[in-house]
Amino acid sequence: MNSSSVAIITFLLLFIKCSSRPLYPLPSNDEKTKMPLQTFRPFNVAHRGSNGELPEETGPSYLRAIEEGTDFIETDILASKDGVLMCHHDVILDDTTDVLDHKEFLDRKRTYEVERANMTGLFIFDFTLEELKTLRAKQRYSFRDQQYNGKFPIITFEEYIQIAVNASRVVGIYPEIKSPVLMNQHVKWPKGKRFEDVFVEILKKYGYKGSYRSKEWLKKPCFIQSFAPSSLLHIHNKTDLPKIFLIDDVDVRTQDTNQTYQEITSDHYFNFIKEYVVGIGPWKDTIVPVKDNYIQKPTDLIARAHAHNLQVHPYTFRNENQFLHFNFCEDPYMEYDYWINTMEVDGLFTDFTGSLHRYQEWTSPRSAEERDANRLLQKISSMIVKFEFPIRT
Repeated sequence: MNSSSVAIITFLLLFIKCSSRPLYPLPSNDEKTKMPLQTFRPFNVAHRGSNGELPEETGPSYLRAIEEGTDFIETDILASKDGVLMCHHDVILDDTTDVLDHKEFLDRKRTYEVERANMTGLFIFDFTLEELKTLRAKQRYSFRDQQYNGKFPIITFEEYIQIAVNASRVVGIYPEIKSPVLMNQHVKWPKGKRFEDVFVEILKKYGYKGSYRSKEWLKKPCFIQSFAPSSLLHIHNKTDLPKIFLIDDVDVRTQDTNQTYQEITSDHYFNFIKEYVVGIGPWKDTIVPVKDNYIQKPTDLIARAHAHNLQVHPYTFRNENQFLHFNFCEDPYMEYDYWINTMEVDGLFTDFTGSLHRYQEWTSPRSAEERDANRLLQKISSMIVKFEFPIRT
């Protein structure tokens, strides 16, 4: 082998070694050394954490999602009796905590009007932070792993933020202003502040700011989401963080403005709301209707949203057969392929963030930087094959 061949091969091996990188860097508190958020493929949003594996909206659920490769950890924000913002999806505690095992709390059962219908249960805003911290989370679905029931506490909004901030790479947060009408009715804050005001103040406290994909935003990515358009309008001038308008089923009216699905998905409304939000988050079965568990012809919702320069982040993707439509042959990767490559969504809410991450790692186009490196490797390889390697005798 001549010296030129040796030099080129040595360079190639060094280049490959330097170009390869672990999935995640070593832990570091220095933001400058953290692996940045990927922005070249649809966002992987860990819906209530990795809640297909662990009880939803708990610290371990969020840590697992980060370990599995999520881009954003998602949560629902409600309030305690004493005004502390908490991570919990349901306004009642009955289904996802062990509150019913606490006899001292059973007299707290109440009936309130929630989104124009009566609901009975143990409501989160009837408990102080100290009382909520005595409860332990449990898995929502009986067909999921039950071994972690009763082990993890409910966490606060600030504890959730700290999980993202302390991650070894840049991990975004995706908090929802949950049931704001109900929260403002039952919880009072000093100086006439609203639920939404306290929500934004906490984000500012931890340095979350900046418009979508700005330098500030990329350091600490955050989408604010809500089903309540009036809340998104209320915070419009309080923070420049990007906002997502969530859209419920076709027969559900908005909780605050009492608007129909047809109204809020019209071109007229998109033209209005795009001044306040960067995208929409619809339930996926409203984008592609389902009949007898088979998906039907897609609506034009995504195309029209994109025409208004609105992103589309549908919810919720789940691995279990009872959630997969027959078209996908009980294969979640087929479902991801359909929504990413055929429907061309911009982000996906999933209960199984590890599955989505693995699918994207295997199938997604590389970033521009990685493509350039790959092209250079190919050129070097073509140069090497031009040399003749003498056969030793």
